[in-house]
Amino acid sequence: MLGSTNVTGIDIGPVSKFLGIPFASAPRFNLPVPLQSYNGPIDATKYGPACIQQSMPIISTDFETAEESYGFLAGSEVHNEGIGNFGLYDQRVALKWIQTYIHAFGGDSTRVTILGQSAGAISASLQMLAFGGDTQGLFHGAFMQSGAPVPVDSMLNGQGVYDLISSKTGCDKTLDSLKCLREIPLEQLKSAVDASPNFVGPEGLHLAWPPRADGIFLQEAPMKQILAGKVSSIPIVSGMSGGPVHKEFTLISGLGNCDDEGTGFSISPLLAIHVLTEDSYRGWIRDVWLPNATEDELSKLWDYYPADPTQGSPFDTGLNNTIYTNYKRVSAFQGDIVFQAPRRFMLKHIASKQKVWSYLSKRLKLSGPLGSDHGSDLRVNLTDPYVISFVNTLNPNVDGTTAWPEYTNDTPNMLTFYDDPLPSPNVTQDTYRLLPMEYLSNLSLAYPI
Repeated sequence: MLGSTNVTGIDIGPVSKFLGIPFASAPRFNLPVPLQSYNGPIDATKYGPACIQQSMPIISTDFETAEESYGFLAGSEVHNEGIGNFGLYDQRVALKWIQTYIHAFGGDSTRVTILGQSAGAISASLQMLAFGGDTQGLFHGAFMQSGAPVPVDSMLNGQGVYDLISSKTGCDKTLDSLKCLREIPLEQLKSAVDASPNFVGPEGLHLAWPPRADGIFLQEAPMKQILAGKVSSIPIVSGMSGGPVHKEFTLISGLGNCDDEGTGFSISPLLAIHVLTEDSYRGWIRDVWLPNATEDELSKLWDYYPADPTQGSPFDTGLNNTIYTNYKRVSAFQGDIVFQAPRRFMLKHIASKQKVWSYLSKRLKLSGPLGSDHGSDLRVNLTDPYVISFVNTLNPNVDGTTAWPEYTNDTPNMLTFYDDPLPSPNVTQDTYRLLPMEYLSNLSLAYPI
């Protein structure tokens, strides 16, 4: 029951599922409006409609595009209204809904863990940074698979995409382009969004629609917030009916990566033709990723991410899997700047304040030219038992398996998974590609995207 409203779910084995329960209305390009009450019965036996998304050519069925949803329109027009990051606000409203209603489903509102993979993991990490690191008592733990705070800057850095969408819809010719974008037919808007950059184009993982610092939800660039300590880490104090019972749950986090995060985002022919020579590869880094960096600053990248395919991703595969000239080099760079370096940067700065664990998956390393690619851990259900333990006991360790020690700055432990017949899993240290990733983090701080 939600108030006086009956909710009908579905039982699948021992699990009862309640799917697609509405929790807010979502006006286009505006903040969500929480539902105040429910009227009439709710059929919760199936999921509701998915978010409208950007369409693109499919290179591999392993990749989805939530990362391209309409929840992250940026630009000065959005910034001037004091809004933005609509998708993150949607998640926040959902977390508040949980606090109000989860007891009706047998849940404990004082023990909420947020979990995500890829864009979902990025979202979970940014919820830890929201409003200067204020959890608002909404969650006490976060488990993030292949995603951490991305190296983005302010809403104003999204102006180019805003202008593109506005121009393609004709809204640039109106007095209020944002009002126009909110009101034009969906088909017209979607056609314009579909024409914006995506990861199968020459921009690669330099995506058009990332979350950005809006000054409110994200007070400043995520990496700068982490440096300033504006990350959730304080104990959550909660009360229960029948008297003030205080329970302290220190925020806990789990962050992990696959070894070859960048490969699947680097196989596009549209990207390949832009990076085939040494000059064009350097031009791609310079023009797409770091247009404001100096030549001296960029020069170290040519050594840290060399043309030698034996040093590229899929890592540890020698000369194999060289789909095109510089493919393994591009894969290594993209995987590090978007996934690996942000994870390590976050861990470095929160490990002294809360319990954290980290993992690395090298599963499916030899299964194809993508190696242990983005999402490969999901394909083998790698973390399922650890996540269940993490949610239930505040610790990801599973009885009968290799002990998973905490990650500290003195001992940056990682539970590392291999394919059989190698030992699986094993505890290793998070020191691989130490200098290249540290350099990328410094460049990302100086020149966020």
